[in-house]
Amino acid sequence: MAEIQHWFSAAHEQFKPSELLEQAAEAERAGFEAIACSDHFQPWWEPGESGMAWVWLGSAAQATERVPVGSAVTAPVYRYHPALVAQAWATLEEMYPGRTFLGIGSGESLNESPLGMDWPPPAEQVERMEEALEIINRLFAGERLDTIGHFPMKQAYLHTNSGRRPPIYVSAFAEHAAQIAARHGDGLWTLADPETVPGLVDTYKSACEDAGREPGKIILQAGFSWAEDDDAALQGAKPFKATVPPEFYTDDWHDPPAMFEHADGKYSDDEFRERFIVGSDPELHVERIREIEKLGADVVVLMNNSGADPVGAIRTYGEHVLPALRAARV
Repeated sequence: MAEIQHWFSAAHEQFKPSELLEQAAEAERAGFEAIACSDHFQPWWEPGESGMAWVWLGSAAQATERVPVGSAVTAPVYRYHPALVAQAWATLEEMYPGRTFLGIGSGESLNESPLGMDWPPPAEQVERMEEALEIINRLFAGERLDTIGHFPMKQAYLHTNSGRRPPIYVSAFAEHAAQIAARHGDGLWTLADPETVPGLVDTYKSACEDAGREPGKIILQAGFSWAEDDDAALQGAKPFKATVPPEFYTDDWHDPPAMFEHADGKYSDDEFRERFIVGSDPELHVERIREIEKLGADVVVLMNNSGADPVGAIRTYGEHVLPALRAARV
């Protein structure tokens, strides 16, 4: 049985791109086995940050030596044409062979509506994602493509193509998306929610069997915040309360201040702590990550939401959390 991996995720909503480069290099030194990053046009709240993920990933690969890099996750539903996504990752793969992966999701109004999209119902969101996955896979396979579904094309073709399609991990919050992950991707990526993970994983594995494919990686994501004291850890991560309401992932919410106000009124700080790993004691972080591992994760993605001391948090993980997790399995 393969050892569970722990990936670092950089929060473009919370930190400047230059700060995240420092975090990426520190995360590799700490022992994280890959570097992911969020891919948004807006943050979930204001004020916040909004670095462009693709530009940053090239720099992150250059700033590190060996870890894979990729998005968590990219949504080719409107602002990104899937052929452009394929070109971007073909470029990364040519420059950093064997070190790239691509996370794909169905998106949020937060990132698409500001660029003019009339946000569609969930069924169309997922339909667009499946069409995009077909396009990306076929372009990497060397095909020339004309229009598919919602995406106009005229003989689109990847002229730079190293021949290796990066692994594609598909984000899913519902059964239909988990089935698409089984048909078109190399793994299932979802939030580490003990109430939803078992059903999604069962659906994914069953759909893989129906498609005659071996299941890929089960990738479960959580946010963490460490600081010298518990209150600082909570305050550092509290803006991410705006990521908790499930309606933000399906309905037409795209005003960051309104989103945070809505989330802050809907969820208490204690409820937020249940969803994120927040505290000053490294052992708390170890225990919570072990709980995620027991949900069946092949990979646990840990997004650094440590607003009080982001680099100190990474060093704490390198010195205490990751060694304890690995020692427990030896």
